[in-house]
Parts: sequence; structure tokens; C-alpha cells
Amino acid sequence: MDLAITFIGTSASVPTAARGTAATLISRGGRRWLVDCGEGTQRQLLRSGVGLVDLDVILITHLHGDHFLGLPGIVKTFALRGREEPLLLIGPGGLLGLIDILQPLIGRLPFHLEVQESGPGDVLHDDGAVIRAFHTDHGVRSLGYALVEDDRPGTFDVDAARSLGVRPGPDFGVLQRGGDVTTPDGVVVTPGQVMGRARAGRVVVFSGDTRPCRGTEDAAAGADLLVHEATFLDEDADRARATRHSTAREAASVAARAGAGMLALTHVSSRVQPRDALREAEHEFPGVIVPRDFDQVEIPFRERGAARLIPVQERLGRRPREGEGAASG
Repeated sequence: MDLAITFIGTSASVPTAARGTAATLISRGGRRWLVDCGEGTQRQLLRSGVGLVDLDVILITHLHGDHFLGLPGIVKTFALRGREEPLLLIGPGGLLGLIDILQPLIGRLPFHLEVQESGPGDVLHDDGAVIRAFHTDHGVRSLGYALVEDDRPGTFDVDAARSLGVRPGPDFGVLQRGGDVTTPDGVVVTPGQVMGRARAGRVVVFSGDTRPCRGTEDAAAGADLLVHEATFLDEDADRARATRHSTAREAASVAARAGAGMLALTHVSSRVQPRDALREAEHEFPGVIVPRDFDQVEIPFRERGAARLIPVQERLGRRPREGEGAASG
């Protein structure tokens, strides 16, 4: 099953000429989940090459405007297109009240908008994976989200099965699904005799806006990709602490302690150059990227390799606009 993360908006607080505000798209198989929905997200999706896909779930990390102001527009656009499928909106406490306030802007919908307030530990189950919310430290009620796939069965050893007398065909399938089979000679063969160790599912973690905290570090333990905010650099560390944000170095330290495979720095201030954020983070964690809007990370199953950055120019066949420059280690 394909798994890709597309960076729809990577700017902190306000949009710039090259970067939109917070929004990240998870594409897994035929499912589409959006983490945060900053101002102009629907237009960003159209520009991204992904298109204004029919989202299944929108996950809001916290109720600061740069993370939710795109909601009325995107929901209204779905309505104008005649959407009928329900849309699930998840976020921290206060989300129900926010939607009540936004209701006059949204108007009547031809589909059900299900609003769910969540807290740390709450989960959404979906086709062999769960999305878990975890506590973050931003001075308001805030959540991060971890997409955690179920473990997959180990590799089936055909030669071992044959040597034990298992008949090729349906009996192979029974063993792969966890059942026992009996050979023509009356020998019972169990899955443990012919199946390798279970293969770990993929893990992707989204911090939202936060100080470095134990919640993020625990959620990101061994993750294939950690998407962490990096609003500031070391020179503004005091401001980062005061506003409950992180510096690039602090985010990299979280990734290093968690043993993540790749770190993507987002929510970068317009005053910070991506190359400077990259340089600072690399002192703590070598596997870091600072994606531009519309860059994508593909995450294969672990036995097939590590996560890979696909720059926007490779995806869409165009050069980045001035000021967009991504950076990668």
C-alpha cells in the first residue's frame, strides 16, 4: 500500500509569496487525511498537483487561526461540488464551539460534517492502521498525531512449507493467514514453522506547534518520518520558549532521541532561511529535510528502503519559484 506525505503549507503563522500556512496531506492507499487546514488550503491543494481531493478526515492540532482558517472554504467547496460522503473533523477540546462560530460562513451542507473533540490517546482506526493523538506543549489545548500501521505477517517460506509436505495451493494461503494445515501424511503444520517474523508497519508523526516535549518524543520512537515544527533558530531560542514553539536544533534533538528515520522541519518563520534551519538541525540529526510547499515524501515498507524526498520540480516538472528553496541533508 502506497504511503506519501505531501507538504501543502509549510509557513509559520502567515503565508508568504512561496509558502502557505499549515497543512499536510497524508495519502495512504485510497484514503486522504489532512493535518491542519490553514488559510487558502483548498487553493494550495489545487496547485500541489494532488488536486482538491475528497478528504476522508481533517485533523486539527490546535485552534490558532493559521491552522484552521481554511476550514470554511474547503468545506463549502465540497458542498458546492455536491459531496455526499461524510467528512470527519477531529481536533482538541473547543473544536465544537469553533464550528458553531463558523457555521454562518459554512452554511447548509449536503453531507454530514462529523466533529469529534479528542484528547491524548484517542485513536481513529482505518484499514490496518490507527491515528493516535498525543499531548503537545503549546500553551493551549494542542495535539500531535501519529499514524501507526499494524504489523504485517512475515515472509512465507515456500521451500520450508514444501519440505514439511504442505501441498501448494490453498494450504499455502491458510498458513499465510495464520491457520494450521494438515499434510497428506497427517502432519499438522503451523504458521510458525513457515512464516518469518512479523514485519513492522510504518509510522509517521506530526507534532503540530509545540515545544520539544516527551509526548512527541515517545510518539516518534522509531518512526519512519517525524514532521516537526521549527519556527525559530537558536538565535531566537528565548522567543521560542516564550511562544511555546521549537527551534530547528530542538526539533532535531527530538528526532535524534526518538531514533526517527527522517525529520521534516515545517512551520518555518518567514524570517528564517531554509538552508539556515537545515544547517542548525544537522548538528543534532543528519537525516533532516526542510521541505518547500508541494514537496512530497514517499515512505515504502521498511524492507524496501527508507523514506525518500521527492522535490516539487521532480513531481510537477517545474522549477521552484524564487524563495521556495527546500533544503535536505
